[in-house]
Amino acid sequence: MSIFISIEGPEGSGKSTIINEIKAVLSKDYDVVTTREPGGIKISEDIRKIILDDASAMDYRTEALLFAASRRQHLVEKVLPALAAGKIVLCDRFIDSSLAYQGYARGIGVEAIRSINEFAIEGKYPDLTLYLSVAPEVGLSRISQNARETNRLDKEALTFHQRVVEGYEALLKAHPERIQRIDATQSVEEVLQQCLQAIYQRLK
Repeated sequence: MSIFISIEGPEGSGKSTIINEIKAVLSKDYDVVTTREPGGIKISEDIRKIILDDASAMDYRTEALLFAASRRQHLVEKVLPALAAGKIVLCDRFIDSSLAYQGYARGIGVEAIRSINEFAIEGKYPDLTLYLSVAPEVGLSRISQNARETNRLDKEALTFHQRVVEGYEALLKAHPERIQRIDATQSVEEVLQQCLQAIYQRLK
């Protein structure tokens, strides 16, 4: 049974960790593919390096277009074939990231970002989106404590990350049928169980 699941959240919400935990459990019964955005395939990984290079002074609309271009290639080259083969796809970020980061936090406008991404995805939204909810201060603190390599987005001002969270909250209210909030301040095990419960309900 194929299902497309995206994992969303602000910086430091624990997406990468929880995706690996979910895969470990689901792989016992299902064929599971994990991937990420931007990235997942060579072209998109190359675009990722450009987008996240903290030495660049990139125009916001250029940034948005590069995310959409990366998303398109990733979708047609990796996500859609995996779904066609009956696999579960777990994707670290998808269209909601662009809506929250570029649409809300960058101030470009949600509908403008939605428009270029609709062109990229041709209506292929995730079947389920798990939004890992955490305050930006907590997420950024986790990044510094874990010594994770920082990128251009990590280094934005706190107000930027606060607007990202506001964007996600607005998306959650607008799409409750698809997006489910997961309290990411809990332990990894508690977050995992909440995620699995949501996934199993959707699989039914």
